[in-house]
Amino acid sequence: MRRLVNTTASRATAAIVATAAIMYLVPFPVYGAFEAAGAVKLPEEGSAAQFLLSVLVIKIGVAVAFVALFSLARPSLAGRWWPYALVWWLMFAVVEVGQAIGPAYSAAEAVAGIISEAIYFPLSSAVVSRIVGTEGDAS
Repeated sequence: MRRLVNTTASRATAAIVATAAIMYLVPFPVYGAFEAAGAVKLPEEGSAAQFLLSVLVIKIGVAVAFVALFSLARPSLAGRWWPYALVWWLMFAVVEVGQAIGPAYSAAEAVAGIISEAIYFPLSSAVVSRIVGTEGDAS
């Protein structure tokens, strides 16, 4: 039993680290392309390091929830990680639109976010599925 717990904890930790890395790194080229085109601007307030650290902390939090909910939903997913990714993408896409309605976020930033999320949620789902496995996999 202890080995199973250690294996499960190790897989969950690996899945969280991989998911956080994917969610943190994927937006760089997307937002970079939008910035190069003049559609978005880098944050002007605070330091770049402070901004990047805040984004990393947010992504870690999302990764923990993403992996935890995947693990809980594992029996019903039965290897179908696409619907799981779609639900997360839809939820975050709506958030992006909501932010764009407000005064401090542009439509271009929302589009860049939606594109990033359209890449990193399916990619994260596929990776988590491979690391954590699906119901019926040999553990």
